[in-house]
Amino acid sequence: MRTSSTSRSRQARRRTAWAAVAGVAVCAALITGCGGDGGSDEAGGDGRITLRIGTFGSFGYDDKTGAKLYAEYEKAHPNIRIVESNVADGQKYWDTLKLRLSRNSGLADIQALEVGYVAEATGPAMADKWVDLGTTGGADLGSYLDWKVKQATTADGKVIGLGTDIGPMAICYNKELFAKAKLPTDRAAVGALWQGDWAKFLKTGETYKKAAPPGTSFHDSASGLFNAVVSSEAVQYADTKGELDYENSPGVKKAWDTAVAAAQGGLTAKLRQFDEKGTWNAAFKNSAFATVACPSWMTGIIKDQAGAANQGKWDIAAPPVAGNWGGSFLAVPKSGKHAKEAAELAAWLTAPAQHAKVFGVNGNIPSTKDTLSSAAVQDAKLPYFGDTPVGRIYSEAAAGITPAPISRWDGQVKTFLTDNGILDIEQRGTDPAKAWENVRKLIEDKIEQ
Repeated sequence: MRTSSTSRSRQARRRTAWAAVAGVAVCAALITGCGGDGGSDEAGGDGRITLRIGTFGSFGYDDKTGAKLYAEYEKAHPNIRIVESNVADGQKYWDTLKLRLSRNSGLADIQALEVGYVAEATGPAMADKWVDLGTTGGADLGSYLDWKVKQATTADGKVIGLGTDIGPMAICYNKELFAKAKLPTDRAAVGALWQGDWAKFLKTGETYKKAAPPGTSFHDSASGLFNAVVSSEAVQYADTKGELDYENSPGVKKAWDTAVAAAQGGLTAKLRQFDEKGTWNAAFKNSAFATVACPSWMTGIIKDQAGAANQGKWDIAAPPVAGNWGGSFLAVPKSGKHAKEAAELAAWLTAPAQHAKVFGVNGNIPSTKDTLSSAAVQDAKLPYFGDTPVGRIYSEAAAGITPAPISRWDGQVKTFLTDNGILDIEQRGTDPAKAWENVRKLIEDKIEQ
């Protein structure tokens, strides 16, 4: 998509107003709270430095359900206090983060970045907002996957983010529901049902539907399925030069057609993933669907949301086609009061030893080379999934990852396609052609090329 200078001017005005409204609407709840000139302070009167971390989804660092890394770091660094602010919705998180970056105000000391937005974060408008973690904090850049480092490197060679995880794909399935629907439950047999073709996955859904336990669906979300399919494609939202070209992408077309078929075929529970009302989370607890597209980080979400009552019911099978959905970075805004200490903490949290600890608890596949190939990962099992060889499944999937080119608009385009396109088809019965046109106009209006 290309636009005239007049059109770009109109778009810029609309985009500014939209961002301001979005920022006001979500500001109180996201990242670290509004106001102030930075994310950190010396709270409590005990002389300790408070380092604030803004995250989304499940990073697995926390002391409650994660690997207790904050407590470990605080014990080794008595002068540091760590406070994490976490939100479920990654798009709202990013919208708020962009607004705060533009103001150099209200930022956390460390901000998580999702891969769909990292090209924008390293682009000319934002590159100078971040600390160069290649020269500050002591991170060993050689320990990370080369392509992961490249994704977070600016045009002038600054590394603005340290890799937390990658997202090799699988399919998680509820063995109990599969058995009731007269489908195999052995993970090898389940993977064989759809091996090599997402169309076979839909066919399995049709089989499930014929004998589905009352009140259940085969898959959680058509939008989730879209993300899974596009993540398994060599061409996604960008062309080989990293320019946005979603309208001509065979990967986007395949993902759209597959998701639309699932939605119109009644194969999904019509849920919006990570919705703020918690409907998707509740559906895990209630066993309302039998499958979910399952990048490695999803295993932690299943554990947390399905809960103890469903432990042992979920298993993991190979996906129809290998892919990589997601993966994130930790970045340090320059405007923070304690950038050096924040950079040191970010380097420690993403070092190989900590990657292994997070994987052992949360299932996030590491983005450091030695950890990925270590026995700690290769032989790992997660208690929630019983004897499932989680480490082997995901490390084998990771070996097949060939990163697709990314543009600085991938994250936003993905959200528009799923939340403003596929979800309308799935929940409101919107005609797919009309939904596509709505998305196209929205992208034209909100994104300047």
